Amino acid sequence: MKDKKFSLRVVAVLVLVGFLGVAFVIAIGGSILSRKVDENFNRISGTKKSTSARALALHKKLTIVDLHADSLLWNRDLLVRNDRGHVDVPRLIEGNVAVQVFTIVTKVPEGMNIKSNTADSDKITALAIGQGWPPATYNSLVGRTLYQADKLQRVADASSGKLTVIRSVQDLDKYLERRKQDSKVTAGILGIEGAHAMEGKVANLDVFYDHGIRLIGLSHFFDNEMAGSAHGVKKYGLTDDGKKLVVLMQQKSMIVDLAHASHAVIKDVLAIAEKPVVVSHTGVKGTCNNERNLTDSEILGVAKTGGVVGIGYWKTATCGCDVGSIVKAISYVVKLAGIDHVALGSDYDGAVTVPFDTARVSLITDELLKQGFSNADIEKIMGGNALRVLRHSLPEK
Repeated sequence: MKDKKFSLRVVAVLVLVGFLGVAFVIAIGGSILSRKVDENFNRISGTKKSTSARALALHKKLTIVDLHADSLLWNRDLLVRNDRGHVDVPRLIEGNVAVQVFTIVTKVPEGMNIKSNTADSDKITALAIGQGWPPATYNSLVGRTLYQADKLQRVADASSGKLTVIRSVQDLDKYLERRKQDSKVTAGILGIEGAHAMEGKVANLDVFYDHGIRLIGLSHFFDNEMAGSAHGVKKYGLTDDGKKLVVLMQQKSMIVDLAHASHAVIKDVLAIAEKPVVVSHTGVKGTCNNERNLTDSEILGVAKTGGVVGIGYWKTATCGCDVGSIVKAISYVVKLAGIDHVALGSDYDGAVTVPFDTARVSLITDELLKQGFSNADIEKIMGGNALRVLRHSLPEK
């Protein structure tokens, strides 16, 4: 009997060891795979340009804001300087970026393109499992949203004060005052890319707000229950729930983001907006004419609300992958709508190739100087305009 019990214990131990071994192999394999995916999708084109001494001197005095990065999607330690991707806390500080909007991605269709996508497939499920996210994220878009929101807070908690999560004007002002004494810090604001994350329930807005989310893009790459996408099949406008969502967001002092929205959605939102709206990351048809980018009337409509257009750094946005193309798009918005309505919206870590990472954003400052922009105008473009919108839109406390 003792021999039999001993044999059963041995079998149990061997089964456990085997299970743990398989789990270990899966974990290691997932980690390697997620790193490769990150490396392959979030590339830098390798520009050899350097920033002039004049531009660096000005850049150090700026309060820089970037309205869009998808860095929370990837299994990358944001507290160390990485050799892949575009954003982490050390590189934000190195680039003198004061505020980074970290946007949460919850669903991306297979065969993603800028013309027409359905919601029938999803590449994030495999990424979540491969990266070792908790099971609550496998089949729940709300679960993915809350996991990534909590991730930014965990990074901030472990940063020894290097990263602050901003939820209110009071948080923003307190942080910026502290930054006057110590510029080696940065801050994050949470956003969502696509209202499909709400799983069709406007009531989830309260859940997201309580987790610190302060900006929501109504659409991503497919039509959803709230709003049509510029890249969807039907490309419809705001649904009834979508209209409720926009009204509630502005009542709760949350920012409406029109990036990826259909032309019909943009028109609908501009008709009911009572606070500034943003287009966090985009290009403009005036310099790069495709389905992804804004018309002149849409740019002027955003400006009329007091909002800003965030210019992206990747080829689909600017029809180039160089700092000159970025500044060309910025200049177009300035000439059309005025200096107060343009901002930075990199789309860093959004599965795009960019000419430089956040550590080298001073290249934009340099190019703006070369194009004849004044120091005061550059201060607005690089962050002042976005800060104005944040102060006007976020909750006071």
